[in-house]
Amino acid sequence: MENIRDYFGVRVRKGFEPMLSALQRLHVTPNQVTIFGTLLNVAAAALIALDHLIYAGIVFLVAGCCDMLDGALARRAQQSTKWGAFLDSTFDRVSEGVVLAAIAYLLASQGHALDAALVALALLGSILVSYTRARAESLGVECKVGIMSRPERIILIALGLFF
Repeated sequence: MENIRDYFGVRVRKGFEPMLSALQRLHVTPNQVTIFGTLLNVAAAALIALDHLIYAGIVFLVAGCCDMLDGALARRAQQSTKWGAFLDSTFDRVSEGVVLAAIAYLLASQGHALDAALVALALLGSILVSYTRARAESLGVECKVGIMSRPERIILIALGLFF
């Protein structure tokens, strides 16, 4: 039985096919997409810190698309490398970290210390999701289960920024 993530994932990947073709024709590398997405997340964090949340949400969603495109482009262009996978996973943590840190900063600057602390815990949780999966796989244990993986966190954070 197909779960909701798989159902939407198939449709989103099909929707990205024209963009993947264009990126390939333009000789854009997966690492360039990764770096561009990270820069967009830094821009989103700056917008959050300036309390421009709607704009930040839009930029954050575009950056999230880059996060989905880089791996798909690497596979499609047969450019998958260990270095690229390392760069992608490291920059994903940086991207999520700067955005959540900016949210915590904004909340703290508005006098919402408890909310800022909860965002700090969310940041810890997001890092732990990735760490536990990577650690399990390094020990030879398959770890494909869990809640709130990167795509779900992107959607949840974006919804929070919009509303």
